[in-house]
Amino acid sequence: MAYYVGIDLGGTNIVAGVVDERCQILAKAETKTRAPRPAEEICADMAAVYRQAVAAAGLAEGAIDWIGVGSPGVIDKAAGQVELAANLGFQGAPVRQLLQALTGKPVYVDNDANAAAYGEFLAGVGRDADSLVMITIGTGIGGGIILGGKIWSGFRYGGAELGHMVIRAGGRRCTCGREGCMEAYCSATGLIQTTREAMEGAPDSLLWQLCGGLDRVSGRTAFQAADRGDAAAQAVLERYIDDFACGVANVINLLQPEVIAIGGGISREGERLVGPIRERALRVVMSRHSPQNTRVLPAALGNDAGIIGAAFLGREGQ
Repeated sequence: MAYYVGIDLGGTNIVAGVVDERCQILAKAETKTRAPRPAEEICADMAAVYRQAVAAAGLAEGAIDWIGVGSPGVIDKAAGQVELAANLGFQGAPVRQLLQALTGKPVYVDNDANAAAYGEFLAGVGRDADSLVMITIGTGIGGGIILGGKIWSGFRYGGAELGHMVIRAGGRRCTCGREGCMEAYCSATGLIQTTREAMEGAPDSLLWQLCGGLDRVSGRTAFQAADRGDAAAQAVLERYIDDFACGVANVINLLQPEVIAIGGGISREGERLVGPIRERALRVVMSRHSPQNTRVLPAALGNDAGIIGAAFLGREGQ
């Protein structure tokens, strides 16, 4: 049996997992990231949680073939370097070099959304497919593309930024500088902004009673109010689903993957959210008359996707 360690490096937590060749997680360990900090300090913490996870799995370090790291930001995979990850404080951070020196293991580094997509491809909803696109809903919109079993990230590793396709020309200003990006409307942040706008236009809405004020709106607020029949909340969700379906249809028209996996916090609504997105996207795609079309599904692995995908980065690079 072969064993690998996948590290999900996040802005809040560092989580390491020991994964066997069947994609089973044997043990985990984690610590707070406490970012932004120098790469040397964060890599030292990654080395520590790596060793804790290996010990928790009852293995010796010699049993581990390699370590894979899924990191936020723009990643130079060939160099194993994080070119830029603002929330970590990384710019030109030589993560591979630092972590290899600390552990004595081969280290592979990729974007965290790519790692999560690879995990879903290997062990989640894409395990029987040849291609998968993952769209992850969080503070922003993350994207990962798997084509022919390989992670596709562009010639300088900056591709798969699915959140920054424009779905409303001239719309909201996005953090990337463009206007009308999918991220500006379909991320949790975007949904919160849409909910606040609806509240300002509907002072009698149940939305106010549920959250108590504009500064207390969450990504769940509109769902909770819609469940109780609130018209303003239902309108928020209708527009949210339309916007998300537009982005999904764009991805299908461009790539036509076998599977689109939708993950992240809001996606825990499951079929209630993904079902209408699927129906509206497949209604308008160019392949809509085909007897087979892209499967649009809730992601299956949750936070484990990033660990499993990171663990197998060494195999993906072979």
